[in-house]
Amino acid sequence: VSGCGPSPLTKAEVRLIEGADSVMYVLDAADPEDSVILRAASCDFRNKDLQSEVFRILAAKMLATVNAPEQGGVGIAAPQVGINRRLIVVQRLDKAGEPFEIYPNVRLDSLYGDIVKGQEGCLSVPPFRGLVPRWTNAAVSYKDPETLEIRQDTIAGFTAVIFQHEIDHLDGVLYIDRADSVSIDEDWK
Repeated sequence: VSGCGPSPLTKAEVRLIEGADSVMYVLDAADPEDSVILRAASCDFRNKDLQSEVFRILAAKMLATVNAPEQGGVGIAAPQVGINRRLIVVQRLDKAGEPFEIYPNVRLDSLYGDIVKGQEGCLSVPPFRGLVPRWTNAAVSYKDPETLEIRQDTIAGFTAVIFQHEIDHLDGVLYIDRADSVSIDEDWK
C-alpha cells in the first residue's frame, strides 16, 4: 500500500491542525472512530502545502505531542493525531544528540539485512507491547519541505525499527498486525 498522491489539505484537516492544543490528542486503536482513521492509507502533501504555515504548525504540534511527558515516544505518525497524511516524526537515536526529525511524503524504498524480533509499543495501542519481526536496515526517501527535493537516507538498528513502525501507520498498519505475540505492559504509564 502506498497511500494516495498529493492532494490539497481539506478544511477539516486545517481546522483540526489549527484548533488542536500544542499537544494533540493521540488516537486510540480501541476506539472505533479513531480506528477508522488509524486503518486508512495516508495521502501525500502537495508542494504548496509542505511550504505552508499549516504544515509548520502540524510538524511542531506532532513534535510537541511525541515529546510530551505523558507520551514519551520515539516516533509519531500524522494518522495518530487524526491527519491521514504521509508525515512522521522520528527520534534519530543513531545521530549525535538523538534529535527528532520530520519526514514528509516518506516512503520505505527497501528493507535489508536480518530480520530481528524486538519489543514494540505504540502511543495508539496502550497499554500493550508486542514481539515484532523487523528488518535491521531500511532505505527511505522523503521530500525536503524547504527545498522540495527528494532526499534519501539509510538507517540501521533500532532507528530502522522506528521508521518501519511509523511508516506502517501511513499505510493503515499497526504493529499488532505484524506481532508474533502481544501482551499487557505492566509498566505502561
